[in-house]
Amino acid sequence: MVSGPVDANQPLIALRGIRKHYGDPASGQPLVTVLHGIDLDIYAGEFVAVVGSSGSGKSTLMNILGCLDRPSDGSYHFQGQDVAQFDSDALAWLRREAFGFVFQGYHLIASESASENVEMPAIYSGLPKEERVQRAQGLLQRLGLGERLGNRPNQLSGGQQQRVSIARALMNGGHIILADEPTGALDSHSGAEVMALLRELAAAGHTIILITHDRDVAAQAQRVIEISDGRVVGDSASQPATAATTATIAQGEGTRMELAPVPQGGSASAAPLVAELLEAARSAWRGMRLNRVRTSLTLLGIVIGVVSVIVMLAIGEGARRKVVEQMGTMGTAILYMGSKPPATGGPAGQITEEDLDALRELPEIRRVMPVIGDPITVRYGNADKQVYVFAASEEMPLVHHWKPKLGRYYTDTEDRDLAPLVVLGHKAHKHFFPDTPNPLGRQLIIGTSAFEVIGVMSERGADSGAQDYDDMVFIPYQSGRARVYQAQTQPDYVVVEAMSSEVVNEAETAIHRVLLARHGGREDFGIGNAAARIQAEAATRQSMAVMLGLIAAVSLVVGGIGVMNVMLMTVRERTREIGIRMAVGARQSDILRQFLTEASLVTLSGGTVGLVVGALVGAVLVLAGVPVVFSIRAMAGAFACAVVTGLVFGYMPAKTAARLDPVRALAGE
Repeated sequence: MVSGPVDANQPLIALRGIRKHYGDPASGQPLVTVLHGIDLDIYAGEFVAVVGSSGSGKSTLMNILGCLDRPSDGSYHFQGQDVAQFDSDALAWLRREAFGFVFQGYHLIASESASENVEMPAIYSGLPKEERVQRAQGLLQRLGLGERLGNRPNQLSGGQQQRVSIARALMNGGHIILADEPTGALDSHSGAEVMALLRELAAAGHTIILITHDRDVAAQAQRVIEISDGRVVGDSASQPATAATTATIAQGEGTRMELAPVPQGGSASAAPLVAELLEAARSAWRGMRLNRVRTSLTLLGIVIGVVSVIVMLAIGEGARRKVVEQMGTMGTAILYMGSKPPATGGPAGQITEEDLDALRELPEIRRVMPVIGDPITVRYGNADKQVYVFAASEEMPLVHHWKPKLGRYYTDTEDRDLAPLVVLGHKAHKHFFPDTPNPLGRQLIIGTSAFEVIGVMSERGADSGAQDYDDMVFIPYQSGRARVYQAQTQPDYVVVEAMSSEVVNEAETAIHRVLLARHGGREDFGIGNAAARIQAEAATRQSMAVMLGLIAAVSLVVGGIGVMNVMLMTVRERTREIGIRMAVGARQSDILRQFLTEASLVTLSGGTVGLVVGALVGAVLVLAGVPVVFSIRAMAGAFACAVVTGLVFGYMPAKTAARLDPVRALAGE
């Protein structure tokens, strides 16, 4: 096809042997033939009336002429091109750019205003919003509806609705107006007005194809084609119309644009993606507002899902961090080492200072702290108690990530100088000095030696069933050996801190290798990997948090199923709207995008509300003392999952909508 004036001697539309069958004998449905070999030529500028009784096949013929349906047999040439070769996008282009439909039932979208209904074909042709609004309003004003621009169809009379339908048919130029019983639902006065408009359009150069059963209406056309039982039985044409004025009511003045070539091979581009998404979002938002109760219930499912995921993960992360924090005071990179008899028999080994110095040289090791400890009688005044006396180096607070609450801890110099100093645990302070908030400078008798109190540790708790650290008192390692544990020849055990929790296992392997070499190959020592236990506990907590998140994610899936159900219901309720959109030129991809956008808008709204509600619930939990740690990643993930859920569960209804047959969709309720 070429652009420019149409050759008057070449039919605009040429039908040869057109047949249309319904039914499928293979599936048990009887075969019904509606059209029996229609041959028909229609020329540009003609005003043609196709007249016939109900059931004669005239509406089926109109659907084929308007590319809403395809013939079962025969050929349809549009300006010399075989329509059978057109893909679905090219057919949509023809409906959008070449044809304008005027239906007996008006087929206006109930939720859109008169102006918005008229704008619809231009949306799919990509006309900018300002231009299409101006053009739609101009058309409605010229058709006497200038004061009804914002009215919805239910606020208009039948004649007014039909004029809106005619304005919509002219929106993209209306080169060919297909009018199916345009006066059938109107009173005589309104019907006369509509016919006057069609005659005016024909005089302005538009090709008018009028489908009617009323012979008086058909008589107003230049050419009358009679159809009966699917066959042409009469044609009043003596010769085709050849020339027409180029002025058009659709533009008011100037010249009417000629029809461009039909795009092929997927090139039938229409509206820009952003513009179409914005229009789809506008339409979806209006639909949500018109169905507030159903929308609210759908949103509730999404909101509950998002809130559940956010709160469950926050609680799980809070519990995990609390465990790590509590156990971290015992060291997340800690190993315990001591002597023991080898498995092959013989005496226990000896851990020497040289062994400890060798371990300190390992790159995987940060600190090595020998410890001696036993329950010993500690006295202050008349109070005495068997207390675990913990003798270790000044590194103890660093190794165990534990700070004094009052006073200070002793130094390395004081340890080497055998200074008789003691730091109290939290409960030891309460026992020996119940009425003394600040016991610094007081003297405790440990065994037979006096030690000066220089600090009180913060409250810590027991280490997984071991003696409570808060009951202990802490003295320098060398001073303890010299003043309290004189008979001790080696540490009871050694605390080794790895460089990080990630290299704990490597540190254990290195310690084993060094001590085995230094002890002549005898494995007369043991290594306990406390960090591995702590990490396993943290990992368990993390797994529990993930499990809670997965359980909460089920709520999102349930919400997504709700979205799918609502979208399927929406497709059913809006079947006719889908048919209207297809009739004015929407492609399958346009319909798919429309409904996916609507599903996404529902889940975006639900996700946003869910984030807000989740944050509020978290704040309430924090005030209630529940350990809660919000994660931006978890919140973003919950929101993203909500949107993806909408897309996934909205895809099937959207695909169902896109695959609807235009003719059946238009006939739907």
